[in-house]
Amino acid sequence: MSKSFPLLFILLWSSAFITTLPIVQNSDPFSALAFRFFLVAICFFIYSIYKKAKILVNSRNLINSLGTGILFHGLYLGGVFYSIYIGFPTSLTALIVTMQPILTNLLAGHFLKEKVSLNQWLGVFLGFTGAVMVLGFDIGKSLPIEGVISSLVALIAITTSTIWQKKISNNIPLTVNNMYQAIGAFLFHLIIIILIFNDPFINFNSEFLLAMSHQVFLVSLGAFSILMYLIKNNSASKTVSLFFLIPVVTALMAWIFLGEELMKIDIA
Repeated sequence: MSKSFPLLFILLWSSAFITTLPIVQNSDPFSALAFRFFLVAICFFIYSIYKKAKILVNSRNLINSLGTGILFHGLYLGGVFYSIYIGFPTSLTALIVTMQPILTNLLAGHFLKEKVSLNQWLGVFLGFTGAVMVLGFDIGKSLPIEGVISSLVALIAITTSTIWQKKISNNIPLTVNNMYQAIGAFLFHLIIIILIFNDPFINFNSEFLLAMSHQVFLVSLGAFSILMYLIKNNSASKTVSLFFLIPVVTALMAWIFLGEELMKIDIA
Protein backbone atom coordinates (compact mmCIF):
# COMPACT_ATOMS: atom_id res chain seq x y z
CA MET A 1 0.00 0.00 0.00
CA SER A 2 2.78 2.45 0.94
CA LYS A 3 4.26 2.10 -2.56
CA SER A 4 1.11 3.68 -4.00
CA PHE A 5 1.24 6.63 -1.57
CA PRO A 6 3.29 8.97 -3.84
CA LEU A 7 0.90 8.59 -6.80
CA LEU A 8 -2.15 8.90 -4.56
CA PHE A 9 -0.67 11.98 -2.91
CA ILE A 10 -0.03 13.70 -6.27
CA LEU A 11 -3.60 13.09 -7.47
CA LEU A 12 -5.25 14.19 -4.22
CA TRP A 13 -2.99 17.22 -3.63
CA SER A 14 -3.48 18.42 -7.22
CA SER A 15 -7.25 18.04 -6.99
CA ALA A 16 -7.26 20.36 -3.96
CA PHE A 17 -6.39 23.32 -6.19
CA ILE A 18 -9.42 22.54 -8.38
CA THR A 19 -11.95 22.38 -5.55
CA THR A 20 -10.54 25.58 -4.03
CA LEU A 21 -12.19 27.67 -6.76
CA PRO A 22 -15.83 26.72 -5.99
CA ILE A 23 -15.09 27.20 -2.29
CA VAL A 24 -13.77 30.77 -2.65
CA GLN A 25 -16.63 31.57 -5.05
CA ASN A 26 -19.02 30.89 -2.16
CA SER A 27 -17.03 32.18 0.82
CA ASP A 28 -14.11 34.31 1.84
CA PRO A 29 -10.89 32.26 2.03
CA PHE A 30 -10.30 32.51 5.77
CA SER A 31 -13.83 31.65 6.89
CA ALA A 32 -13.73 28.62 4.60
CA LEU A 33 -10.40 27.48 6.05
CA ALA A 34 -11.50 28.07 9.65
CA PHE A 35 -14.62 25.97 8.99
CA ARG A 36 -12.55 23.29 7.22
CA PHE A 37 -10.02 22.84 9.99
CA PHE A 38 -12.65 22.95 12.71
CA LEU A 39 -14.14 19.85 11.03
CA VAL A 40 -10.70 18.30 10.44
CA ALA A 41 -9.74 18.71 14.11
CA ILE A 42 -12.97 17.02 15.20
CA CYS A 43 -12.40 14.13 12.76
CA PHE A 44 -8.84 13.52 13.96
CA PHE A 45 -9.96 13.80 17.60
CA ILE A 46 -12.66 11.16 17.10
CA TYR A 47 -10.23 8.89 15.23
CA SER A 48 -7.58 9.32 17.93
CA ILE A 49 -10.12 8.32 20.58
CA TYR A 50 -11.13 5.33 18.46
CA LYS A 51 -7.48 4.25 18.12
CA LYS A 52 -6.97 4.86 21.86
CA ALA A 53 -4.08 7.20 21.09
CA LYS A 54 -2.70 9.38 23.86
CA ILE A 55 -4.28 12.81 23.30
CA LEU A 56 -2.32 14.79 25.90
CA VAL A 57 1.24 15.66 24.83
CA ASN A 58 4.05 17.61 26.43
CA SER A 59 4.44 21.35 25.80
CA ARG A 60 7.30 20.90 23.32
CA ASN A 61 5.34 18.55 21.06
CA LEU A 62 2.26 20.73 21.41
CA ILE A 63 4.12 23.86 20.29
CA ASN A 64 5.74 22.00 17.38
CA SER A 65 2.42 20.59 16.19
CA LEU A 66 0.58 23.90 16.52
CA GLY A 67 3.47 25.73 14.82
CA THR A 68 3.74 23.41 11.83
CA GLY A 69 -0.05 23.46 11.57
CA ILE A 70 -0.06 27.25 11.34
CA LEU A 71 2.59 27.09 8.61
CA PHE A 72 1.09 24.16 6.65
CA HIS A 73 -2.61 24.98 6.96
CA GLY A 74 -2.50 28.64 7.97
CA LEU A 75 0.04 30.55 5.90
CA TYR A 76 0.38 28.00 3.08
CA LEU A 77 -3.32 27.34 2.47
CA GLY A 78 -4.24 30.91 3.39
CA GLY A 79 -1.89 32.15 0.67
CA VAL A 80 -3.22 29.67 -1.88
CA PHE A 81 -6.90 30.35 -1.10
CA TYR A 82 -6.46 34.13 -1.07
CA SER A 83 -4.54 34.05 -4.36
CA ILE A 84 -7.32 32.11 -6.10
CA TYR A 85 -9.96 34.23 -4.31
CA ILE A 86 -8.68 37.44 -5.93
CA GLY A 87 -8.65 35.84 -9.38
CA PHE A 88 -5.11 34.48 -9.78
CA PRO A 89 -5.21 31.43 -12.11
CA THR A 90 -5.41 28.10 -10.27
CA SER A 91 -2.74 26.42 -12.41
CA LEU A 92 -0.25 29.29 -11.87
CA THR A 93 -0.88 29.28 -8.11
CA ALA A 94 -0.05 25.57 -8.12
CA LEU A 95 3.04 26.24 -10.22
CA ILE A 96 4.48 28.84 -7.84
CA VAL A 97 3.89 26.94 -4.59
CA THR A 98 5.19 23.68 -6.01
CA MET A 99 8.58 25.25 -6.65
CA GLN A 100 9.03 24.10 -3.07
CA PRO A 101 11.75 21.54 -4.01
CA ILE A 102 14.02 24.44 -4.99
CA LEU A 103 13.97 25.96 -1.51
CA THR A 104 13.88 22.61 0.26
CA ASN A 105 16.96 21.34 -1.57
CA LEU A 106 18.78 24.55 -0.70
CA LEU A 107 17.89 24.24 3.00
CA ALA A 108 17.93 20.46 3.51
CA GLY A 109 21.70 20.21 3.40
CA HIS A 110 22.20 22.87 6.06
CA PHE A 111 19.33 22.09 8.44
CA LEU A 112 18.83 18.35 7.93
CA LYS A 113 22.33 17.29 6.80
CA GLU A 114 20.82 15.62 3.73
CA LYS A 115 22.86 15.06 0.58
CA VAL A 116 21.13 16.37 -2.54
CA SER A 117 22.11 14.48 -5.71
CA LEU A 118 23.12 16.00 -9.04
CA ASN A 119 19.92 14.66 -10.61
CA GLN A 120 17.87 16.48 -7.99
CA TRP A 121 19.69 19.74 -8.70
CA LEU A 122 19.05 19.21 -12.42
CA GLY A 123 15.35 18.80 -11.63
CA VAL A 124 15.43 22.00 -9.58
CA PHE A 125 17.00 23.90 -12.49
CA LEU A 126 14.44 22.60 -15.00
CA GLY A 127 11.53 23.27 -12.64
CA PHE A 128 12.67 26.83 -12.00
CA THR A 129 13.24 27.46 -15.72
CA GLY A 130 9.73 26.23 -16.50
CA ALA A 131 8.19 28.47 -13.85
CA VAL A 132 10.00 31.54 -15.20
CA MET A 133 8.85 30.69 -18.74
CA VAL A 134 5.19 30.43 -17.71
CA LEU A 135 5.11 33.48 -15.42
CA GLY A 136 7.27 35.53 -17.77
CA PHE A 137 6.36 39.17 -18.15
CA ASP A 138 2.68 38.72 -17.28
CA ILE A 139 3.25 39.61 -13.63
CA GLY A 140 1.68 42.99 -12.93
CA LYS A 141 -0.09 42.98 -16.29
CA SER A 142 -2.44 40.04 -16.76
CA LEU A 143 -1.28 38.55 -13.44
CA PRO A 144 -2.02 40.57 -10.27
CA ILE A 145 1.05 41.24 -8.14
CA GLU A 146 -1.00 40.57 -4.98
CA GLY A 147 -1.70 37.03 -6.22
CA VAL A 148 1.98 36.40 -6.88
CA ILE A 149 2.92 37.66 -3.39
CA SER A 150 0.24 35.48 -1.75
CA SER A 151 1.53 32.44 -3.63
CA LEU A 152 5.12 33.22 -2.64
CA VAL A 153 4.09 33.48 1.03
CA ALA A 154 2.47 30.05 0.64
CA LEU A 155 5.65 28.71 -0.97
CA ILE A 156 7.87 29.91 1.88
CA ALA A 157 5.43 28.60 4.49
CA ILE A 158 5.19 25.05 3.12
CA THR A 159 8.98 24.87 2.66
CA THR A 160 9.64 26.02 6.22
CA SER A 161 7.01 23.68 7.65
CA THR A 162 8.41 20.68 5.75
CA ILE A 163 11.92 21.31 7.12
CA TRP A 164 10.52 21.88 10.62
CA GLN A 165 8.35 18.74 10.51
CA LYS A 166 11.27 16.58 9.35
CA LYS A 167 13.71 18.05 11.87
CA ILE A 168 11.52 17.64 14.96
CA SER A 169 10.23 14.14 14.04
CA ASN A 170 7.58 14.05 16.76
CA ASN A 171 7.14 10.66 18.37
CA ILE A 172 3.47 11.36 19.00
CA PRO A 173 0.90 9.41 16.93
CA LEU A 174 0.27 10.79 13.44
CA THR A 175 -3.45 11.32 14.09
CA VAL A 176 -2.76 13.28 17.29
CA ASN A 177 -0.13 15.41 15.54
CA ASN A 178 -2.58 16.12 12.71
CA MET A 179 -5.31 17.00 15.22
CA TYR A 180 -3.17 19.65 16.92
CA GLN A 181 -2.02 20.97 13.54
CA ALA A 182 -5.67 21.38 12.55
CA ILE A 183 -6.41 23.17 15.83
CA GLY A 184 -3.49 25.53 15.17
CA ALA A 185 -4.82 26.25 11.68
CA PHE A 186 -8.38 26.85 12.95
CA LEU A 187 -7.17 29.36 15.58
CA PHE A 188 -4.90 31.08 13.03
CA HIS A 189 -7.70 31.64 10.51
CA LEU A 190 -10.12 32.68 13.25
CA ILE A 191 -7.68 35.37 14.38
CA ILE A 192 -7.20 36.54 10.76
CA ILE A 193 -10.99 36.86 10.39
CA ILE A 194 -11.37 38.79 13.66
CA LEU A 195 -8.41 41.14 13.23
CA ILE A 196 -8.09 41.63 9.45
CA PHE A 197 -10.93 40.30 7.32
CA ASN A 198 -13.90 42.57 8.03
CA ASP A 199 -16.59 40.85 5.98
CA PRO A 200 -16.52 37.06 6.56
CA PHE A 201 -19.16 34.98 4.80
CA ILE A 202 -20.00 31.43 3.74
CA ASN A 203 -22.80 30.38 1.41
CA PHE A 204 -23.65 26.83 2.48
CA ASN A 205 -24.93 25.71 -0.93
CA SER A 206 -24.44 22.30 -2.56
CA GLU A 207 -21.41 23.46 -4.57
CA PHE A 208 -19.62 24.71 -1.45
CA LEU A 209 -20.48 21.64 0.64
CA LEU A 210 -19.36 19.20 -2.06
CA ALA A 211 -16.04 20.99 -2.60
CA MET A 212 -15.49 21.35 1.16
CA SER A 213 -16.23 17.65 1.74
CA HIS A 214 -13.58 16.81 -0.84
CA GLN A 215 -11.00 19.02 0.90
CA VAL A 216 -11.82 17.78 4.40
CA PHE A 217 -11.91 14.04 3.73
CA LEU A 218 -9.72 13.45 0.66
CA VAL A 219 -7.17 16.24 1.12
CA SER A 220 -6.84 17.07 4.84
CA LEU A 221 -7.52 13.55 6.14
CA GLY A 222 -6.05 11.74 3.12
CA ALA A 223 -3.37 13.62 1.20
CA PHE A 224 -1.96 15.49 4.19
CA SER A 225 -1.67 12.32 6.26
CA ILE A 226 0.20 10.71 3.36
CA LEU A 227 2.53 13.73 3.20
CA MET A 228 3.28 13.50 6.93
CA TYR A 229 3.99 9.77 6.50
CA LEU A 230 6.33 10.40 3.56
CA ILE A 231 8.21 13.19 5.36
CA LYS A 232 8.71 10.96 8.39
CA ASN A 233 9.89 7.91 6.41
CA ASN A 234 11.89 9.54 3.59
CA SER A 235 14.33 12.40 3.20
CA ALA A 236 12.71 15.82 2.94
CA SER A 237 14.39 16.55 -0.41
CA LYS A 238 13.14 13.30 -1.98
CA THR A 239 9.63 13.73 -0.61
CA VAL A 240 9.18 17.26 -1.95
CA SER A 241 10.45 16.20 -5.39
CA LEU A 242 6.90 14.83 -5.84
CA PHE A 243 5.71 18.44 -5.94
CA PHE A 244 7.32 18.89 -9.36
CA LEU A 245 4.58 16.67 -10.80
CA ILE A 246 1.71 18.59 -9.21
CA PRO A 247 1.67 21.61 -11.59
CA VAL A 248 1.32 19.23 -14.55
CA VAL A 249 -1.57 17.32 -13.01
CA THR A 250 -3.22 20.50 -11.70
CA ALA A 251 -2.95 22.26 -15.08
CA LEU A 252 -4.61 19.28 -16.79
CA MET A 253 -7.36 19.16 -14.16
CA ALA A 254 -7.90 22.93 -14.44
CA TRP A 255 -8.15 22.61 -18.23
CA ILE A 256 -10.66 19.74 -17.99
CA PHE A 257 -12.81 20.87 -15.06
CA LEU A 258 -12.39 24.67 -14.88
CA GLY A 259 -11.88 25.51 -18.54
CA GLU A 260 -8.56 27.28 -17.89
CA GLU A 261 -6.53 27.85 -21.04
CA LEU A 262 -3.32 25.94 -21.71
CA MET A 263 -0.85 27.93 -23.83
CA LYS A 264 1.99 26.33 -25.79
CA ILE A 265 4.53 27.89 -23.42
CA ASP A 266 2.65 26.42 -20.43
CA ILE A 267 2.79 22.93 -21.94
CA ALA A 268 6.51 23.34 -22.71
